[in-house]
Amino acid sequence: MTFGFPPSSAASMSPAAGPSAASTNPLARVLEPEEWAAAGIPLLRNPREVVTGLHARHRPRLSTAVVAVLDPDERLRASASFTRHPAPADGWMFRNALLAQLRRIIPHDLRRRTPVRTAVLLYCREGDGHWTEEDGAWMWGLRDACTLHGLRCGAYITLTRDGWQVLGEGRGGRHPNARSAPSALDLTGALPALTRTGGVTSEVLRRAAAR
Repeated sequence: MTFGFPPSSAASMSPAAGPSAASTNPLARVLEPEEWAAAGIPLLRNPREVVTGLHARHRPRLSTAVVAVLDPDERLRASASFTRHPAPADGWMFRNALLAQLRRIIPHDLRRRTPVRTAVLLYCREGDGHWTEEDGAWMWGLRDACTLHGLRCGAYITLTRDGWQVLGEGRGGRHPNARSAPSALDLTGALPALTRTGGVTSEVLRRAAAR
C-alpha cells in the first residue's frame, strides 16, 4: 500500500516544464494540517534520532532545508541540504527544488509497484513550531517530489529556536534547535550515506525568485 495522497496533477508534468494553468495559484499548492494528518504519512519510530543525525550532518541554519531518504529500517541512505532564498512560498517551486536534489543523491524507485524508501524533510525557520502557509507549501512540494521519484512521502519537521516539531503528529523536543551546536555523533544509522549540500537546488530557488 502506498502511503499517501490522491494523484496529483503535478505528477504528470515534466519538472522542467513551466507551471500549468491549474498550478498558477500558489494557494492551491499548500497542504493544510488536517490534510497532512489524514494522509497516512508513515510515523518515524525515533524522530529525535533522525533529527539529531540530520542536524549533525548538515548543521542547518535559518532558511535551510534538509531532504533525506530513509530505508525500511529507518537508516539514512542519502541526504542533501540547501538554502531557501527570499521568495513567496510556492509548493510547485519547492517541489522542483526537492526533486532536483533527490535526483542527484539517489536513484528513483519508479519501477517498484510499492515504494520502499521514504523521504523526510527538515526545515529550519523563524517562528515557533506551529503550522504556517510556508510549511503547507513545503508539504505540498515534498508530496509531489516523492510521487515523481517513486518514494513514500514521510515526515515534515520544523526546526526553530524553540526546538523541533514533527508537524501533524504532535511530537517534538527542545534539542536540537535552530541555535544548537551540532552533535558530533550521527545517530541516523550505522551505514554510510551520501550527503550533499548547496548546489543546483539553491540555484533553482534563486531563478524562481527572480521571475
